Amino acid sequence: MLLLRQALAQSGWIERTESFAKSLRRVRTPGGLLLVGTPGEEPWHLAAHLDDEARHSGLTQLRPTLVRWNAPPGAPEHLAVTMSRLEQASRGETVFVVAPTAAPVPLLERVADARRIGATVLSIDSGEDQLDDLAHDRLVVPRVSAPELGSLVDIDGVTHLVSLAAGETGQGVSLRERVARFIEKVSGPAPTR
Repeated sequence: MLLLRQALAQSGWIERTESFAKSLRRVRTPGGLLLVGTPGEEPWHLAAHLDDEARHSGLTQLRPTLVRWNAPPGAPEHLAVTMSRLEQASRGETVFVVAPTAAPVPLLERVADARRIGATVLSIDSGEDQLDDLAHDRLVVPRVSAPELGSLVDIDGVTHLVSLAAGETGQGVSLRERVARFIEKVSGPAPTR
């Protein structure tokens, strides 16, 4: 685990996620962070982490609206927001795309429309060229992760880092310390010297 901590510290991912998180914190209104994934992979996990960070940090604008491809009939209100919500995106809102695989054309079209209206577009993806043209800020996560970094450089790992960084208020515990605590939670404490 010490190797993982050192590799992560030297990889640049901490700095990249801190920079990306600054864009996330620029969301102006509660409910204005529209989080959407691909049809096969909705970003539930990230939505839960951002919601937790919003609650703990007091940054209510981080509480995402999870936009779903197919919300089941009778779903609770917060789980029933469909893709039509992207058609209603407005200036001051942020469309946050998480695409571990290629974003489908219908998603790209809706994101392009939201951007034309004035919404900010953020993306964490595997390098899709069309998203590069649409995103104001973007984190590209290679599909092949570096073995020395384990799963922290896959989409799920990077979204953990981003949610931790987004909740950082500049007071108290730094992102590096929060990441160390996260690693300790999932893998056990660092060896003592």
